[in-house]
Amino acid sequence: MDEKNLIYDWNVIDYEYSRNSANHPHEIWFDDETLRDGLQSPSAVNPPIERKIELLTYMEKLGIQKVDLGLPGAGPFHLQHIDSMLTHITENDFKIKPGAAVRTLMNDIEPLVDLQAKHEMQIQASAFLGTSPIRQYTENWNMDKLVSTMEKAVSYAVENDIPVMFVTEDTTRSKPEDVKLIYQRAMELGADRLCVCDTCGHVTPNGVTQLLSFIDEEVIKDGGYNRRDIEVNWHGHQDRGLGVANNLAAVDAGADVIHGTALGVGERAGNAPIDQTLVNLSLMGIINNDLSLLNEYVEKANEYITVPLPRNYPVFGKDAFETGTGVHASAVIKAIRKGDNWLADRVYSGVPAGNFGLEQVIRVGHMSGRSNIVYWLESRGIEASDELVAHLFEVAKSQPRNMEDEEIHSAIANFKD
Repeated sequence: MDEKNLIYDWNVIDYEYSRNSANHPHEIWFDDETLRDGLQSPSAVNPPIERKIELLTYMEKLGIQKVDLGLPGAGPFHLQHIDSMLTHITENDFKIKPGAAVRTLMNDIEPLVDLQAKHEMQIQASAFLGTSPIRQYTENWNMDKLVSTMEKAVSYAVENDIPVMFVTEDTTRSKPEDVKLIYQRAMELGADRLCVCDTCGHVTPNGVTQLLSFIDEEVIKDGGYNRRDIEVNWHGHQDRGLGVANNLAAVDAGADVIHGTALGVGERAGNAPIDQTLVNLSLMGIINNDLSLLNEYVEKANEYITVPLPRNYPVFGKDAFETGTGVHASAVIKAIRKGDNWLADRVYSGVPAGNFGLEQVIRVGHMSGRSNIVYWLESRGIEASDELVAHLFEVAKSQPRNMEDEEIHSAIANFKD
């Protein structure tokens, strides 16, 4: 069997991903914002430090390159947690590069100067400032004030050897001339990392393409900078449900670092889900991270932060690889009986469960056929007699939903009695 002949892939028609490494500071990286922007979710729980360290360890194992450890300006409690996580990174020789979000205020950046000296490692200052006209009008700001504020903060960080990622909040609703002005001035002062933000979840994939092209050509190159010397970050939100699509568009448009959070936890409708982003880029062949622990990471984030994990959440929801429908289940069962896990993982699924430490599950319910029942029984070492199958088939058809395993065992016990 030639597996390539079993799936015709329309995704690759007139599409070719290409990336000239000479134009970028590094390969595509990811910045996990779960422990900072994610915890700003209205329904999030701020986990104890032991659980934050556990989530951080999963990020390292998944090959995520950068992490935002928190907001030091939020108070001593948050600063203490950042300190503890930095200790864990250094003591365990993690490769992941730490950062922290800061307002464009010296008081926010000063703790990073002390932490950097203590841990003898660089800590990225993600310095943010709103630039959109609607934000300027609301706050009674103007561009002169914004540029002046940025200059003081970025200069202070650079003078103290703090690497700066200058973040324009609400970039996707900001005027081109304002974006160009403030980014170019930030680069003049030594900021070599720019973060383009869809803070309010406004942009569409076309907008991502247009904006990042503008950043590349009009901001960086027209400013006299080599593209390979400036790291372009993309930070998206989910207000229109386009977080993952926009992350993929950002990759195509040449972004260097893609931000996201576990399960998309974050402000309002959340951030772009980093888990779904990793899954898609892996399936597209653009990254080769070992994602076999991604399901465990998502489950831990769900438990520790209390971000919801809907049953129908892509890939990691309980229903993602389960079926009780007769036609669907029959095809999966036939593939399994062929002894072909590759086939079973794809015949009725666009995502191969095995790639992410998961497996196909056959359920029994009102939409099931007899093959569901036979497979369920045999896979548990129970003889699938015609009489028992007929009994369970009748019971299943009377149910309003798929049956749980204990309900099926109870129906079997009733049949034997």
